[in-house]
Amino acid sequence: MKTTKEKIISITGSISGTASVLGSWQICHNVCIGLIALLSIFGITIIGMPLEFLTKISIPLWGIAVSLLAITSVIYYVKRCVSQKLLLLNFGLVTIGIPFPSLQKFSLFFWIIGGSLVLISLFLFIKHKFNRGWHNEK
Repeated sequence: MKTTKEKIISITGSISGTASVLGSWQICHNVCIGLIALLSIFGITIIGMPLEFLTKISIPLWGIAVSLLAITSVIYYVKRCVSQKLLLLNFGLVTIGIPFPSLQKFSLFFWIIGGSLVLISLFLFIKHKFNRGWHNEK
């Protein structure tokens, strides 16, 4: 059973990962396209990008994500009460979402590194779940 502190830490880590992804223009663009597609199912037509305002605040959002990731990392190293897999996933998402225009020429590199970290963390999570499930059946 998770304590209140563990729940808060878990929520903080999730917010960090979400905010980091929103800091990336490509992700914001895809979210806008998805929102437009979803609204079109209901007959609502939108011209333009409804979430374009996020591009103006992408650097502060990414900064918040990095700050929350730093706090979560410190808590992990001090208390060991945060999932290593979740921390790795959030680090990968923060790496993917680097929003600085001067670093855009390296965006493919950030996507490869961050995406690899995300895939590794998902693989470890699934592996742990399968191993735990098989262990309980014996």
